[in-house]
Amino acid sequence: MYPIDLLSPSHLFSNVLSVLNSVQLLSRKEAPGAQPTPADFEVNLQTNTGFLPEKPIPRLPEAYSAWENALTRAQEVLVLGENLTEQDTESRADGELWRSQVRGLPVISINDLKTDKQLLRRAHKVLAFLVHFYVHSIPPDQTAGSVLIPRSLATPLLEVSNILRMAPVLTFADTVLWNWDLVNPELPVTIENMHFGVELFSGTEDERNFWFGNAKVEMLGVEMLHLFNEYHSLPNVSDFASVCKINRLLTRLVTIINRVEETLMAMRDLVDPSTFYWQVRPWFNGSASGPSDPTWVFEDGPDASTLDLSGPSAGQSSVMHALDTFLDVDFKLHQRRHPAPSESNKRSDLGFMERMRRYMPGAHRDYLSHLANTSRPLRELAKSTPAVKESYNAAVSAVRKFRDSHIRIACLYVVSMARSTAIPAGCPVFAMMQRMERQRKQTGRSTGTGGNELSLLLKSNRDATTRTAI
Repeated sequence: MYPIDLLSPSHLFSNVLSVLNSVQLLSRKEAPGAQPTPADFEVNLQTNTGFLPEKPIPRLPEAYSAWENALTRAQEVLVLGENLTEQDTESRADGELWRSQVRGLPVISINDLKTDKQLLRRAHKVLAFLVHFYVHSIPPDQTAGSVLIPRSLATPLLEVSNILRMAPVLTFADTVLWNWDLVNPELPVTIENMHFGVELFSGTEDERNFWFGNAKVEMLGVEMLHLFNEYHSLPNVSDFASVCKINRLLTRLVTIINRVEETLMAMRDLVDPSTFYWQVRPWFNGSASGPSDPTWVFEDGPDASTLDLSGPSAGQSSVMHALDTFLDVDFKLHQRRHPAPSESNKRSDLGFMERMRRYMPGAHRDYLSHLANTSRPLRELAKSTPAVKESYNAAVSAVRKFRDSHIRIACLYVVSMARSTAIPAGCPVFAMMQRMERQRKQTGRSTGTGGNELSLLLKSNRDATTRTAI
């Protein structure tokens, strides 16, 4: 239950005049007839899990135990190949034995999974984790520009990805949306009763807390999805009652966005930047993530250049894409808005956000398209209805503030760590630090997990949000 803000007499009078003008200037924008519901796009509002499934994803049936057992073993014995020295003979042997066993697995048919969406999600998650474990556990002296993903993993992962309509690589969905269980199965699904990080690469609490922080944003985002649905369910958006309702919705939205920003900033107390950058983040990298990183080759599969293989990124969060779509943030600079984009804005990866949608489950991508194709875009309403303008701009301002905070977090966890010389030469990750420093000097920039120019991209997205205001 949300409180209703009382309007001052002057503000109320302004609202009345604005509504009367909008009724004269605009055709009556009524809610369309029968429309798809969020549930049609696997968006769960009744259970308040949003883009997360209604229930935890179960383990695969016995016929797929080879995959499950390989994942369990990987988490027990594998370490980052970058961290291995010539003296780490036992770890090297464990890694090679595990990889040889994976290469020796048969290609298991996914036919028995095709009718169960939850099992397909589990299969994608398990296979994607296995691929990343396989690639990143190889010592760098054993790679020569490319890594062959064995058909035992490549074939089923490509098939499952095709059904789910998502990239055949580890994604935000695998690591956040599908990477949880219930603390007490007898209690409802709430953030307090959810255990995140069921599968981990590093086994550290920092990694678990990183996934938990992202998941908390997703769960907070469920309130935004309810709000979007309320707006699009209004009988019309022209009369006085509707305008007042929209203002209340936007006031609620500002509160939610502020809570999302607080959750993001709280990461600083839960995730150590050094641990994240050196022990966790390297596992996320996809194919050819940097100049010296190997290209992945899927055995019996298509050319890697035809596949999306960047790895997981918060840029793949469907709930944040939904927020930007609702407010009509123009990341691609297609619309003429003020202030004009800077030269650095124009040099950034303008297609990044759209490309990240290909890493989402196809149904979630469909939801975003449905949201974008509304017959009553909120920004156009705010432009033609002065009584909505202030509330709309307040929501845009809250998103811009969130993106300012995101830039600070990225600088702390990625940019500053990439330039750090605090790792002693005797540390196992010193060789990796040297390699990444060489990469940074070659390119002159720090990259995100998707291979983008991180600082430039984040600032461009922040500036695109600024231009959304009316």
